[in-house]
Amino acid sequence: MYNLTNFTLSDMTECGTALRKLGVGATSMEQAADRIVRYFYEQFSDEQTEASAFALTRFFKTHSYEDLTIELQQFADRMLGKQPDVPTTKCLTLLATAGDRSEWNARQASIGHQAIPLVSEQLVAQSPMISQLIQQFGLEIGAVLAPDPNLLADLEQKTYNVFHVAQAANSAFVPAQAEFVTPCGVQSVLGFGGILPSGNLIAIILFSKVPIPDATADMFKTLALNAKMAVLPFDKSTVFA
Repeated sequence: MYNLTNFTLSDMTECGTALRKLGVGATSMEQAADRIVRYFYEQFSDEQTEASAFALTRFFKTHSYEDLTIELQQFADRMLGKQPDVPTTKCLTLLATAGDRSEWNARQASIGHQAIPLVSEQLVAQSPMISQLIQQFGLEIGAVLAPDPNLLADLEQKTYNVFHVAQAANSAFVPAQAEFVTPCGVQSVLGFGGILPSGNLIAIILFSKVPIPDATADMFKTLALNAKMAVLPFDKSTVFA
């Protein structure tokens, strides 16, 4: 079990090795992503309570609307109020989830995050957490919505920064304060990920019940690469289970 307040380089190396192996034997990106979120939920503990350090762990991927399952397309339609005008519109898609509540352990049970249409930069800017996550990664929002094929190689090879909200309470970048942050005891939020060869973004978001120091957050830049290796074989093949 790992401790977020005392996460060492040795811990990072050990954790990274485990993450890389989570894709072995998986038959889809969704299955590998599920293993990843459950690994974080189960392997990081609060030393005072011995429960998981995280209230909620989630794995998101941008995915073209036209390539979503029928169920996810219908979800995106409801979010937008209509079908997207452009079939290739990117949707921030929840691939896997694990958490303290039973409904947080199946992506199909998510009320508001199964497939979020990213129709325009203006619309993304209205979602502070999504826009801040993309920007803190070091990406332009436009590059996520419409990846330039000429830049994909550079984007895919790059190591990205982390999205880190050290104090989640009253943060403009963490929504649902009264419904989620306060009652679930969320102290910090940490997001990390990268760009796949397809140009799609992956992002793992951890909602922590213990404060996450800056030094620990920085180590997740490396863990992002390890997690990416686990799902890479499925980038242009089977995404959904």
